[in-house]
Amino acid sequence: MSHSMETWKYRAASLKIEPRAFIDGGYCFAADGQTFDCISPIDGSTLTQVARCGIADVEKAVSAARRSFEEGVWAGKSSRERKAILLKWAKLIAEHREEIALLETLDSGKPIADTLGADLPNVLYCLEWYAEAIDKRNDECVPCGDDFLALVTREPMGVVAAIVPWNYPLLMAAWKFSPALAVGNSVIVKPSERSPLTAIRVAALAKEAGIPDGVFNILPGMGDVGAALSSHGDVDCVAFTGSGPTGRRIMKAAADSNLKRVWLELGGKSPNIIMADCPDLDRAAQSAAFGIFGNMGEVCSAGSRLLVHSSVRNQIVKAIAAAAKNFLPGHPLDPKTTMGALIDQAHLERVLSYIEAGTKEAALLVGGNSSKVCEGGFYVEPTVFFDKNRDSRVGREEVFGPVLTIVEFETEAEALALANSSEYGLAAAVWTADAAVAHRMARRLKAGTVWVNCYDELVDMNFPFGGFKQSGNGRDLSLHAFDKYTELKTTLKRLT
Repeated sequence: MSHSMETWKYRAASLKIEPRAFIDGGYCFAADGQTFDCISPIDGSTLTQVARCGIADVEKAVSAARRSFEEGVWAGKSSRERKAILLKWAKLIAEHREEIALLETLDSGKPIADTLGADLPNVLYCLEWYAEAIDKRNDECVPCGDDFLALVTREPMGVVAAIVPWNYPLLMAAWKFSPALAVGNSVIVKPSERSPLTAIRVAALAKEAGIPDGVFNILPGMGDVGAALSSHGDVDCVAFTGSGPTGRRIMKAAADSNLKRVWLELGGKSPNIIMADCPDLDRAAQSAAFGIFGNMGEVCSAGSRLLVHSSVRNQIVKAIAAAAKNFLPGHPLDPKTTMGALIDQAHLERVLSYIEAGTKEAALLVGGNSSKVCEGGFYVEPTVFFDKNRDSRVGREEVFGPVLTIVEFETEAEALALANSSEYGLAAAVWTADAAVAHRMARRLKAGTVWVNCYDELVDMNFPFGGFKQSGNGRDLSLHAFDKYTELKTTLKRLT
């Protein structure tokens, strides 16, 4: 990290923040002039007043996106042309990476070491990967005899609405808009009202890179904007990352309107299983700590349930308690900080309510308190419970904070039953020295991603990401993400 906390604070004080929506190639205020306060989780201060878009703005953005798509100003370009523009956009983002990382930290409370060292590099990786992939994708010519020519082609859907969360604001947006734009769609991004600033900022860079007017739009606002996009008859697809209840409302709105495609990446209560023969207990504990305390636990795939064989429980508990000290909350602009602020007061209170309930239903081992890093900020200590009875709310429900529940088991079958007992199925992990056990358990774990002898240690665009059960449908990342934003067409021509 090249800058000190004092330098980052100085730069934050002079940072120019764009608060307007981006529609049809330009920034604009909401049609009715309404705004909302954008609050920094660091200290509760107001960063700016952001345009609060409404129905009129949704109509304007959808109309612009539809027009740009039908005119073919983007969809009609060759794959190589779109690739070149997307790569230029990535280059411009890279040139402004410190500004964007600082904006992300101020807006979301994430440590500057994370936004600059992980989030922004992964945004660039995502955008560059899909840009490079698009001109290497082939359609099919299907053998069907000498009398016919049969083609199977993929075509862009049209207008894609991406409704994205606040925990990885720009990265989750990039997971949606990168493949959607690469295949030729026009896109409307609805960022979370809790963290809209980086999506707004990169829109200007998209235009500078050459993305035509109407192709990329940003609509900051509240839930009514997402609801309007979900029910709009001229939106062809909604891609959403967020909570289960909101995902259900989006699916219902799609069903009640035009049956638009809906792709959901929802919650998780991911099990991290440490078997008796775990090859490195200290490494497992360190990884488990990162898997739940990293990003303040505000991660859908966080390893929030640690299932531990009884023979190694005491060692793991001791090691986790030691590892938790490496994640004590600190000022997000301090490059040494490993855990920043929760997103807002309401979420802090929600996490603390789960901790309070946990103290009544389980044994508190570590933490459990809010933390006064900055006056007005939203901080909580890394917290660990031992759930002897396996039925606590904090052990069953998604907390979305730095709260770990440890559960003891005796057999492989018991571990699998506990792991699969959740309504979610986003991710899981197993630690064992036995390759047969690892593969057997990986096959039986009901999760979209299974790590063996690690936890969430590698972000790679080649791996699809998504969940089983109530963790959603469809997959982000990898070539499989193209399936979400394209339609298959069969063309059959008689030759004789």
